[in-house]
Amino acid sequence: MADSSYGVLSELETIKFVRKIPGLFAKNANLVCREIGDGNLNLVFHIKEDSLQGKSIIIKQALPYARVVGESWPLTLDRARIECEALMIQNTICPGSVPQVYHYDQELALTVMEDLSTHIIMRKGLIGRKHYPYFAKHIGTFLARTLFLTSDLALDPQTKKQKVRQFINPEMCKITEDLVFTDPYYDAKTNQFNPLIMIEVKEIWGHVKLKLEIAKLKERFLTHAQALIHGDLHTGSIMVTEKDTKVIDPEFACYGPMGFDIGAVIANLLLNYCAHEGHTLDQNERLQYQDYLLYLVEKIWTIFEKEFRSLWKENAKEQFASLQEYEDDYLLRLLQDTFGYAGCKMMRRVIGLAHVSDLESITDPKLREKGERLALAIGKQLVLKREAARDIRNLTSLVRNVENGKA
Repeated sequence: MADSSYGVLSELETIKFVRKIPGLFAKNANLVCREIGDGNLNLVFHIKEDSLQGKSIIIKQALPYARVVGESWPLTLDRARIECEALMIQNTICPGSVPQVYHYDQELALTVMEDLSTHIIMRKGLIGRKHYPYFAKHIGTFLARTLFLTSDLALDPQTKKQKVRQFINPEMCKITEDLVFTDPYYDAKTNQFNPLIMIEVKEIWGHVKLKLEIAKLKERFLTHAQALIHGDLHTGSIMVTEKDTKVIDPEFACYGPMGFDIGAVIANLLLNYCAHEGHTLDQNERLQYQDYLLYLVEKIWTIFEKEFRSLWKENAKEQFASLQEYEDDYLLRLLQDTFGYAGCKMMRRVIGLAHVSDLESITDPKLREKGERLALAIGKQLVLKREAARDIRNLTSLVRNVENGKA
């Protein structure tokens, strides 16, 4: 979207803007605004009434370029519409799982939404070895409901095709196509990695079988409009408390393969698993927390599958859905896709642009390389062995085997 009325807001301009929205704040409220965005793409403002019990909101404004790079990397402002509409659909399908949207301004590419200051970014909690007893249930249910209920299984063909058109998101998809499925597997200019893992990186660049399997996964991402996916569902896009889970930032939302979202969540739990090789030097503490992370991986899939099968029985409209063999085959293909996309996500976060703080916060490159090597080894095996997957326990066994040098 290009509009002459668009302009990047300052903190003062943001306060003036929200005062014009009916019912948001009291007319004479004393408002305090600060820009808190630390992501790669957008401005994020926190606005609060200057009182102990004052109301607060978040305003997210899309920039016409990637914030992490600058104006040399232009981006569509339509991603703000995509994000807003995705949030509203997700909140309808899975109430309370995403921040509530209060207002959207198309001209400014801006969304006003619920403040989640009581939550923290999940990635930070995992680095600190926090436990989240409700997370697996929340995210497994979110994945099942948002994926099943936006797919051909639940929607009539005409409605589904209209939804595909609504969420055409070519510029954001191009980022995924390049940074997840292409650049990390070649000596691309965008790649950034620890020089101490050069041997492992070059081995991946020359691994013909691996690159063939990644090409197949990329093709599936390009062509398989299976459901409305979040498109960037990592632990930096999930905010948590001990009892609550909120999914944020679906500006990469599009119709794509369901396993891409499931794999992204699992990949980020496994990246955290690998990062504790450097963060948690006490072996007993490290092994206990790594076991917890693998438990989360298994539980997420188990809850996802149970909810997905329940939705299938209650809501499936596809004529062939009554075939038990079709249901079983569908879930198996989802599991195998999940393996493959998790593997791609792991490798790209070590080799390509935009790393994860789980690993990057290990400041000593020599200490960090152990976790990075482990992440690359696990990622490779997830891609190469995905078609042999029959159970989520195959994934957790694979992780343990790789770490123990048995894969």
